[in-house]
Amino acid sequence: MIKKILERYEHSNVYLLVVGLLAALFFSATFLINRSISLEGGHWYWSASLRYVYTILFLGFGLFVFRGKVYFLRVWREFFAHLGFWTLSGSIGFGSFYAFLCFAADFSPAWVVATTWQITIIASLFVLSFFGQKLPKSIWVLSFVIFIGISCVNLSHFDISDYKPLLLGFIPVLIAALSYPLGNQLVWQAKKRRTNLGDESVNLLNNAFVKVLLLTLGSYPVWIALGLFVDVGIPSAGQFVSVAFVALLSGVIATSLFLYARNKANTPSKLMLVDATQSGEVVFALLGEIIFLGAVLPNLMGLFGIVITIISLIVIVKK
Repeated sequence: MIKKILERYEHSNVYLLVVGLLAALFFSATFLINRSISLEGGHWYWSASLRYVYTILFLGFGLFVFRGKVYFLRVWREFFAHLGFWTLSGSIGFGSFYAFLCFAADFSPAWVVATTWQITIIASLFVLSFFGQKLPKSIWVLSFVIFIGISCVNLSHFDISDYKPLLLGFIPVLIAALSYPLGNQLVWQAKKRRTNLGDESVNLLNNAFVKVLLLTLGSYPVWIALGLFVDVGIPSAGQFVSVAFVALLSGVIATSLFLYARNKANTPSKLMLVDATQSGEVVFALLGEIIFLGAVLPNLMGLFGIVITIISLIVIVKK
């Protein structure tokens, strides 16, 4: 019965909004835990790379147990059959994205990284346009209103006397914000192309967990290259545990929910809606940092920015 209800509403705006916000809630754990690791002296490289080691273990085990050996081997054959594609999309969408995001956590609080990360909403517009998707002007306007809102949150805590967080916190997140939608859109385009060609392998890409595993495997050239050129030291036992939680909450649950929602988005506007729900990470990260890391409440400008963001999301749902 639940399956029938989901099938009835799974393409609706409200359903996609709820799933997208759930993904944002679990994604926000990334910013909080990475910031906590950084404050304790953990290296950003291990925060990034270990997450994807755990992701492979979690998803590989899950697919093997719940879908069986034959299905598990099909996933691996898919990866090696299209090694170039998965390496490219995984290195961009997962490798570049998360390496820069973890690096930024060394120089900016969790709420700042989460706020700056929302530039991905604007980046998604350009990525979709680059791939020939046409979006209504109202979606562009509302997306920029969301960006104004999160900019207010950012500016409400900006210290003009210290430019280091801006250079080493903002620019890496900017690169990450462009990398993530680009990598995901490459997969979306590949799925669409295979569907048009009647390729049976498209059934694998309908499974969000499979897509996460394939993108994770494709990201490893980035981790190997960084490991060779960055002095990373040895991770502590606490960092192993903390990153395991990030991998489960963000790498498995949040990413799978997000890709699931994108898979159910059957129009460009709905794709943009799903991408826009990630602005909820700002609210979740801010609340989490106040509760767990002792951050202070935002001032009036910060609250104004949060309100603008939430109202804009509601308006997008009604489009």
